[in-house]
Amino acid sequence: MPLSKDRDTLQKNDDKLHSGPVAAATTIYAGALVALDASGNIVPGTTATTLKFPGRAEEYVNNSAGLAGDKKITFKKGVFQYANSAAGDEITRADIGNNCYIVDDSTVAKTNGANTRSVAGKIMDVDAGGVWVKFD
Repeated sequence: MPLSKDRDTLQKNDDKLHSGPVAAATTIYAGALVALDASGNIVPGTTATTLKFPGRAEEYVNNSAGLAGDKKITFKKGVFQYANSAAGDEITRADIGNNCYIVDDSTVAKTNGANTRSVAGKIMDVDAGGVWVKFD
């Protein structure tokens, strides 16, 4: 139903920090590109079509001997730099504003790899250090 008066819309955290359960048998390094898997657990970025809600891991978490949810991790939304793919998947300045795709926990690509990769975020800049990706 549309609003007919002001609403106190609740906000979680600062709109940038989030946390969630780490997947079973998983290690995540601080600074890694992370995302939710199909079960809603946090995993390091990888080539897969089911990842969503990506961000940057704010800490190291070792859940290699645990079950899903035994440990939690904090991740952040924002604009972060990751490695650029090579060859036909290399991102250039002409791609700024387009989506880029998750290759692994430190690399993004220009294409979805023939429908094998999930969206990482928007390309905000490209420089010698890599690709600046905005995670919304």
